[in-house]
Amino acid sequence: MATLAAIVGRILIAILFILSGAGKIFDPDATAQLMNAQSPFPGNWALGVGIFEVVAGLVLALGFATRLVSILLIGFTALATLFFHRQVTDPMQAAMALKNLALIGGLLMVFAYGQVRGKLGTWRERDRANDAELRAARAEGRAEGSEAVAETTTRAPARAPERPGDRV
Repeated sequence: MATLAAIVGRILIAILFILSGAGKIFDPDATAQLMNAQSPFPGNWALGVGIFEVVAGLVLALGFATRLVSILLIGFTALATLFFHRQVTDPMQAAMALKNLALIGGLLMVFAYGQVRGKLGTWRERDRANDAELRAARAEGRAEGSEAVAETTTRAPARAPERPGDRV
């Protein structure tokens, strides 16, 4: 189940970058104006930034080089937060900065899981191995239980406690 959650989470994070990059590609002038006004970066980088976001998002969604891409996107998101959402007294900018921090946390999780593959055969194989371990543990427990029962039935009966006046 953890593997499925990691794959779905990685895809959902990637969708955010893909859609954001597509917006920059389809309207680079608005992004260029924002970049010129709020950052030291030139506005003519807008199209390149959009392409980077789309490509990195697709690579992340497909599961290729996820550790490398997650590190690159962490750096990109941290820079975007520092340059475009630094006015934390504005509620909208504060919300965007917190969203980016959460996104960085998600990307760190992607980095931690690394190359999680989504092959159904791998899941089935792992489930079979887990089931086999459970069956072996249950059989071992039954064997130990039957040995304990056998030992108690083959022992000599306990002697009655001696009374103070009895002699042997």
